[in-house]
Amino acid sequence: MIIAQNLISQDIHPLKTSDTGELALKWMDEHKIHHLPIVNNAQLLGVIAETDILDSSNIHDPVGSYSLSLLRPFVLSNEHIYEVIKTITSLKLSILPVVDTQQNYLGIITLETLVVKIAEMASIVEPGGLIVLNVNIHDYSLSQIAQIVEGNDAKILSSYITSTQDSTKTEVTLKVNREDLSPILQTFYRYNYTVVATYHHSEYEEDLKRKLESFMNYLNM
Repeated sequence: MIIAQNLISQDIHPLKTSDTGELALKWMDEHKIHHLPIVNNAQLLGVIAETDILDSSNIHDPVGSYSLSLLRPFVLSNEHIYEVIKTITSLKLSILPVVDTQQNYLGIITLETLVVKIAEMASIVEPGGLIVLNVNIHDYSLSQIAQIVEGNDAKILSSYITSTQDSTKTEVTLKVNREDLSPILQTFYRYNYTVVATYHHSEYEEDLKRKLESFMNYLNM
């Protein structure tokens, strides 16, 4: 299980309230991020955004004097990576502070670290292929899908579903450990599954790269 503690990056230092907005902008530029935590005596005081500084009248003022547009976002060190993803994406953050149960600051999770870990979880670097199925929500059965894949001497390395609101259909994306997908696809067709797309290793690497770049651009808007 991957928790917030496992994702902490120690390369980026937090700001103190006495540090200036100018210094904060310098660090943000160096690390290609748009937010930094403000910490005094191991206590997380808040997160300052790049826009908080740029909208101020004087970037030489200490960050402790700025009005912060964000609340005090953080995750506990023992929270699951899914909670990290939910928080960082819903608030459109480039970093997310991690604290312990006494609210002591432990470090931050960067968007870059999170994307790399998601790629590892999805077995992106493992050889194989991708199959995207379109199924009726009420007919969705991962056990049946797994039986089809395993019946063709293959294994599902990872899977996820993508649903659209008010739709009776859902997309099921499978990463399997075989690049020759023909036998698996033939079986899916025989069981009347709708195959939306397939990707071999080089193809889905390029597709994933494009999607990850779009994801990063979206969060950095």
